[in-house]
Amino acid sequence: MSDAPDPRTIPFSDAAGAETTLAEIAGDGPALVVNVASKCGLTPQYAQLEELQRAYGDRGLTVVGFPCNQFMGQEPGSMEEILDYCATTWGVSFPIADKIRVNGSHAAPLYRALKKTKDHAGLAGPVAWNFEKFLVLPSGEVERFRPQTTPDDPAVVSAIEAALPR
Repeated sequence: MSDAPDPRTIPFSDAAGAETTLAEIAGDGPALVVNVASKCGLTPQYAQLEELQRAYGDRGLTVVGFPCNQFMGQEPGSMEEILDYCATTWGVSFPIADKIRVNGSHAAPLYRALKKTKDHAGLAGPVAWNFEKFLVLPSGEVERFRPQTTPDDPAVVSAIEAALPR
């Protein structure tokens, strides 16, 4: 990603509509960026994402959820409804950003940059579905995990652990 902008510095809106960046939210630690949806078969991954935040947050990991309604309308609610659902149903303590588009001509700039990252099969391109994961390292490098790879998968956990200070 040497010719691409550092994804940590690309602005986006938080849940309140204020502009921020991954660098501001995650500081010097890695950020696990995930496009989330409340009415998806993969929605139980919220619990695993929260477990990662609780297990590694003190060591510098920040999970950041980006609600997206692009996949079969599975995130139809307002930001208030989304935040309430995440807190009451899954106990989410990690930051939830403003609702975005991840694919197409109106994709958020952060996701335009992230989608250039190849997954472990060597494929870049569009986000496949809800709960695709991008681990943004403090260096600006990115590791990509497809939606079916759960947050507690050993590959995700080992990548997170490798990115954290010892």
